[in-house]
Amino acid sequence: MDKRESLTHRNNIQFNGNDITLAAKILEKLSGTMDIVYYLMNRGDGRAFVLMLVSANNIDMGALLEKEKRETDILFEIDKEDSLYALICQDTKIDGGYYFAERLVHHMQLDNAKDIYCTDLEIRTTNHEIKFVILKLIETYMKSKEEGRSNEIVFKSLN
Repeated sequence: MDKRESLTHRNNIQFNGNDITLAAKILEKLSGTMDIVYYLMNRGDGRAFVLMLVSANNIDMGALLEKEKRETDILFEIDKEDSLYALICQDTKIDGGYYFAERLVHHMQLDNAKDIYCTDLEIRTTNHEIKFVILKLIETYMKSKEEGRSNEIVFKSLN
């Protein structure tokens, strides 16, 4: 049986039931903290930040992220069983976010982690709704997994 035409377009991504459940979980965990980060940005107390979604198998991701993150970075355990974590890296621009992700992936590779996926989204302004930003991160992460971009850092910027 052929796939429906709408599923074969390269830029489209299809969320299955598990993906939607996971997306709802991520939205629930990140939304409140993102509200505060946006509030700080609007007051002028906060600057650009990077939102990261990272996963890997065969490694204690929580311990690695806890060790490598800065005091100002906010770590979220999304799904311990699937080793999926999110980070909000405050006051971080594109270069800093990329170097941090690069360092994390390097440590994971040294520890023989498998199926490493790392997606970063730089947010420079509060022009986008929080829900849109989080869903864009999730979509980018899922697309990188669908395309088999393991051991790569997929980095996008919203301005």
